[in-house]
Formats: sequence, structure tokens, C-alpha cells
Amino acid sequence: MSGSELFFLIAQVLGGLALFIFGMSVMTDGLRAAAGSRLRDILTKTTANRWAGLGLGSLLGLLIHSSGTSVMLVGFVNAGLMTLTQAIPVVLGANVGTTISMQAISFRLGDYAFFIIALGFIIKMAVPDMRIKQFGLALLGFGLLFLGMSLMSEAIKPHRDTLAPLLEGITTDSLRGMMLGVLLATAITAVIQSSGATVGMCFALIQAGVFTSIEQTFPIILGAHIGTCATALLSSIGANIQARRCAFSHLLFNVYNVIFVILTQRFFLWFLPLTSADVLRQTANLHTFAMLIPALILMPFTPAFGRLITWLVRSKKPEPQPSYLDEQWLEYPEKALESCILELQRVSRLCSRSLMLSAETVLFTHSRKTVFEIKLNEKVVDEVKLSMKEYLSKLTYRYLSKRQAILIQHIDRCMIDLERIGDHIDSICDLSLRRQRIPDAIVDSESLDALFALYAKALRTFRAVIVSLNPEAADIQELAERILRLRDEYVQLSVTTKATFTDKVAQRLITPIAGFYFSEYIAELDRIVKHSKSIALAERQPQFWIKRKKLERQAKQAPITDRPNLVDPKDYLARLQSEEYL
Repeated sequence: MSGSELFFLIAQVLGGLALFIFGMSVMTDGLRAAAGSRLRDILTKTTANRWAGLGLGSLLGLLIHSSGTSVMLVGFVNAGLMTLTQAIPVVLGANVGTTISMQAISFRLGDYAFFIIALGFIIKMAVPDMRIKQFGLALLGFGLLFLGMSLMSEAIKPHRDTLAPLLEGITTDSLRGMMLGVLLATAITAVIQSSGATVGMCFALIQAGVFTSIEQTFPIILGAHIGTCATALLSSIGANIQARRCAFSHLLFNVYNVIFVILTQRFFLWFLPLTSADVLRQTANLHTFAMLIPALILMPFTPAFGRLITWLVRSKKPEPQPSYLDEQWLEYPEKALESCILELQRVSRLCSRSLMLSAETVLFTHSRKTVFEIKLNEKVVDEVKLSMKEYLSKLTYRYLSKRQAILIQHIDRCMIDLERIGDHIDSICDLSLRRQRIPDAIVDSESLDALFALYAKALRTFRAVIVSLNPEAADIQELAERILRLRDEYVQLSVTTKATFTDKVAQRLITPIAGFYFSEYIAELDRIVKHSKSIALAERQPQFWIKRKKLERQAKQAPITDRPNLVDPKDYLARLQSEEYL
């Protein structure tokens, strides 16, 4: 093989691999968008029983693959919305679901790739319905995936006699060959973070005639199983202990299924040829059965598996506080509302922690660990906000009293305010990261003292919010008044601090760029206190309290109400365009 031939071979294989990965990404993004918010709903319903978790996890694995599902699970566990015990069956199912999607890819549809791409593009561009559009996008990605695999196969085919001897050491005939294949596939999958791409490359080598038996593809499939865990492990860095255990459970299960299959390889090597005479189909079947059989064996022992992971992955820190949003309380509206207020308090504590950490980025040189924790906490608040909306929405289908119906609105508003506070804290962190790269943005100690005093006042105001979000407190309205008094004190100090920085810029005691950044800091703190005031105003309403004697009272489904007739929008649009109306 000449140098130019080698160059074009590598270029075409890498281009085909890139197209395959891109097609897989487009396909999974399209399917995820077509499923919409149902994905979150699917995950939150896994609390029913472990077999439901396995089935729903398989569906998620089919839609967004095991690595994507595992990342979602790590996020949910980190947010306290799922426990490790609830997450384990979903992890097992996600692995099984991924293999089902690869079954579809194993059919030789390369000749129809352009037709599938064209059909998906037409649906995406011509159909008005957004969900069908997303399905068209998924179909387009499916076609690109096959096109990429065909490109890799066509590039390799003329050189198969050269490549075959280089890969003949990968085989089940010896322990060295098995370990070589497993380690190589693990490394490749960990780098590209997609077991589907590694399996797709294996399919391409089969189609090109480089791999001619199941004994050669056997170690590659097993290595892909282990390598795909890298994505979830990376996403769990810096997360709480339960999220790290969730990521580790993915790794431990896949290591277990690889060991299981290696120990029972005689059975698999006897059984797989019975399923098909085609090596490509045998490899796809190995991918499925190597996940399915160990998962079914482990399912009855998932509680013990969870205890093993807890024992292996230990932490000296206290266990993270789980979410209070328990589906079982939806039948008891007052209990559900109490849980929502407790959840608001849990989230406000996370925000308070981030506000403390962001002060470190303002006053001192930031550490990666600090920034990472702030970013993770912000993601947790975002996840809880979405879950809170779903929870409150479900609660509205129960028969509610007038106070309960209005309290739902106040709780939703408070959650939105907390989410915005999380965003502003994240913005302070980003401001600090940018400011620390600019030497001229450094200020004198007197200026820093002024900002620190304002920061402390904002933090004190927000901590009063945490205290007020206590459903057992008999004086919530009084606690809300305290927040408003602290807010007034903050406003006075904010005005003084702004004037101080303006004077310093005018007198050239600090640089304009420093004045710009510190003005932004003050603006973000102002917004945090503004949202704290908004929460206090909601708490000051007469409906914001929990009636203790109603906690155990069940509520029936809300009666079906007559829907009003739809209005003609033309009248409203005409009024908006009328100058007299404006």
C-alpha cells in the first residue's frame, strides 16, 4: 500500500466513522425531540417496580442509547429526583435497549441509504407537524448512519487482504487474543464515547470481509460494553455520591456481563450460529444476548447490587437529601403541597451553597472544583424546576380547595424565582472567570470590601428565604416580612455601593473595565435579592400556609368541567393592530 493509498484509506474510514456518529447523533436527537417531555415522564415512573424500570430503560436505550440514558440518570440522581435503587433497573434496561437499536443497523440496508436520507429530508421539510418533523430528522440520521457504514466498508474492502493479518490476533482462540480485542475496543469506545460507533465499525469490517467469524468480533463487542461507561463516569465527576454510584453501577454491570459472557463463551459460540448463518447478524445477536441474559439474571438481586455499590463507593460526607416530590402524596393534596414547600427549601439550600461558593470566585482565584460544583448545582435546580411543574400539574387533576388551588400558583412562582436565582449565581461565576483573565480588572481592597459587604447582605437576605420556606412554621407571613425588611436594607446599601464605584471610576482610582465588571456583579446581586422579594411577596399571601389537619385527607379526581367555546382570534388581533386600542 502506497503512502497516498494509506492517506485516502484513513481519510475515508474516518469520514465514514464521522458520518456514522453524526447520523447516530441526529437520529437520537430526532427521536428524543419526537418523544418530547415524555422522556422525563418515563424516568419518573420507574418507581413502580424494578421490571417496569427495566422495560422503560430499554425504551430509553432504544431512543437515546445507553450512554445518553446513563447521563440523564446521573443528572436525575444528582438532583435527588431518583434513588440509586430506582436507577439500577433503568441502567440495565438502557444497555439492553441500545443493543435493540443496533439490531436494526445490522440489517444490510446500505443500498437504501440515499432513499432513507431523501425520505427523512422530505418529511422534515414538508410536513408541518413538529413531532413528525422530528421523526423525519431521525429517519435522515438513520440514513446517514448507513451511508457512513457503507463508506467505511467500501474503503476497507480493497485492502482486506492487507488488514486481515493485522487483526487476526483478535480472537477467542486464546486468552491473549480475547484480552487484546476487549482492551482495544474499550479504549476506542471510551475515546469516541459511543459503543454504537465501535459496533458500527465492527459491522463495517464484517461487510468488507476483514472479520469472517463470530470468534473475531466477540472481543470487540465485549470491549464496547465496557468503554461506553466512560460517558456516564465523566458526567458524574463532581456530582454527589449517589450520582457517582449510579455511574459506577453502569460500569460494574457491564464488567459483570463481560466476565459472564467470557466464562460462558462456549455456550454463546455454539448458540449464535444457530440464530443466523450471517456473521453480521450473529454479532448483532451477541450484542443483544450479552446484555439481556446477565440483566435478567441480575434483576432479582438489584437491591443487593445497590448495597454492594454503596459499600464499594463510599463517602465521608453525609448522604445528599433526596427529593420530597413523592408521587404517592398526589392523592393527599395538602401533603403534596407540604412536600413542594419542603422541596423549595431544599433547592434554596443548594442555591445558598452556590452563592457562598461564587463569592470565592469573586474574591479569590477560582478553583475548578468550586466552579464545577456551582455548575452542577445550577443543573440540579433546572431539573427540579421541570419536575416541580410536572408534579404541580398532576396535582391540579385532584379535587382542590380554593386555597390549595391558589397555593399551587404561588409555589410555581417561587420555584421559577429560585431557578432564576440559580441562573444569576451562575452568571456571577462566569463573570469572575472572565474578569480573572483581565489584569486591569483588579481593584483595591477598599473597593473589594464594599462589594463584600453588599454580597454579605444579599446572602443574609437569601438565607432568610430558606428559613421562611418551612411548612411547619406558624408565622410564614412574619418571616416573609423579615425578608422584605432585609431587602430594603440591601437596596440602601446597593445604592451606596453603586455610587462608590461610580466615584472611583470618575476619579480614575479604578479602571473603567474594573468598574464595568463590578457594576455587573452588583446588577446580578440586585436580581437575586429582587427574586427573594418576589418569594416573600408570595409567602405573604393569606393562602400560603399548610393546614395540618388536612395532611391525611385524600382527594378524588377533579370533576370534568364544561369547556367554554373557543373564541375567534381575528377580533383580538384586529384590536391589537388598532391605534385606539393601544
